[in-house]
Amino acid sequence: MIRILSGASVRAAGAAQPKLLKDISTRQLHSTYDVAIVGAGIVGLATARELILRHPSLSFIVLEKEKELAVHQSGHNSGVIHSGIYYTPGSLKARLCVRGATLAYEYCKKKGLPYKRCGKLIVAVEQEEIPRLKALYERGLKNNVRDLSIIDAKGIREREPYCRGIMALDSPYTGIVDWREVALRYGSDFEEAGGTVVTEYDVNDISMLNESPAGSAEGMKYPIAIRDKKGKEVQCRYVLTCGGLYSDRLSQISGCSREPRIVPFRGDYLVLKPEKHYLVKGNIYPVPNPRFPFLGVHFTPRMDGSIWLGPNAVLAFKREGYKMYDFNARDFADALSFSGLQKLVLRNITYGIGEMYRGIFIGAQVKILQKYIPELSLSDVLRGPAGVRAQALDRKGNLVDDFVFDGGVGDIGSRVLHVRNAPSPAATSSLAIAEMIADEVENRFSL
Repeated sequence: MIRILSGASVRAAGAAQPKLLKDISTRQLHSTYDVAIVGAGIVGLATARELILRHPSLSFIVLEKEKELAVHQSGHNSGVIHSGIYYTPGSLKARLCVRGATLAYEYCKKKGLPYKRCGKLIVAVEQEEIPRLKALYERGLKNNVRDLSIIDAKGIREREPYCRGIMALDSPYTGIVDWREVALRYGSDFEEAGGTVVTEYDVNDISMLNESPAGSAEGMKYPIAIRDKKGKEVQCRYVLTCGGLYSDRLSQISGCSREPRIVPFRGDYLVLKPEKHYLVKGNIYPVPNPRFPFLGVHFTPRMDGSIWLGPNAVLAFKREGYKMYDFNARDFADALSFSGLQKLVLRNITYGIGEMYRGIFIGAQVKILQKYIPELSLSDVLRGPAGVRAQALDRKGNLVDDFVFDGGVGDIGSRVLHVRNAPSPAATSSLAIAEMIADEVENRFSL
């Protein structure tokens, strides 16, 4: 059954789960829309909100394959509001993150959503890390990150009494929030502005209609048909997909290339036992090593009071596989057969084996964490949740960092826009990303 969410379904973040209104088959008069957005993660919902606020006279629908909204990457992330330190000055990622953080704080304050500006230390524990830390400081200044400073070992202890390091980059503007609550509030804004949200609509076909539907008085005003696996159909003038882990497959079904390919990487967290929460006050991060593709383990306080440690980064055997042994034959074969992943693995084979080892034997991960908080012991941690990252890869094995927009071929090409990749950190940047996607939609479509 397809569920259409009522306007009250996500009106208050943290409220009860979406309320079933009625099956779309009973609402045929409302099965045509100006714009359909496929995917109700934080990027899809932020973009839907931005579009309907810009074009209130148009009709919009969001289609989501799950029963609830924002349950995958948007609901399985660290919850950090990043400040924009890491990214190349002048790059799209840097600009979007810095603007996105400002917009996120303003939005949460306006909507009464809880957040904490608890800060972050990027800590050097070895002398060889200091040049990289100073370069990171210069990069952050060029990106206009607020309130950055370099502190010494004494300054580290003043901010994090149990953390040990020789130098650190202090970013007090970094914060934490429940990004799923934020995403649900975006959805609430969208519905209150007149938008429709449909759940349990697993899209498997996006195509042009060959002729007007029987009995239609509107001709080919709505020439795009979006069908789900149960045979339901929504017609629209334009389609935008924000499919996250399935963005390459959504692009393929409308006639586009699947590259860059989405390869899922799972990150497994540990959690600090409650009696040990005093060890960590804010975010504690390592100095990134440019030789490795991912950031490394860190300490992250959460809005619910818990503290996550990690994550590692390993190939997931299922695109939405949050458990170590989750497996999907198609997802696994897709990943292993892709030349881009093969090249990435060959370049990082030692690193990858280490990540797998630390995922199985958590003592090895604790040993790394002890470089920053020596008092931490194996008995202080438990296995925690996991997230799966939709990593876009090109065929050369390069991580794709910036936006990839793609349209269909032939007549459909002027009416479909796929967001193949949204720059990380997508949650922090979500409102800024939504502005950019909405600009692209307006440039491509005659709204």
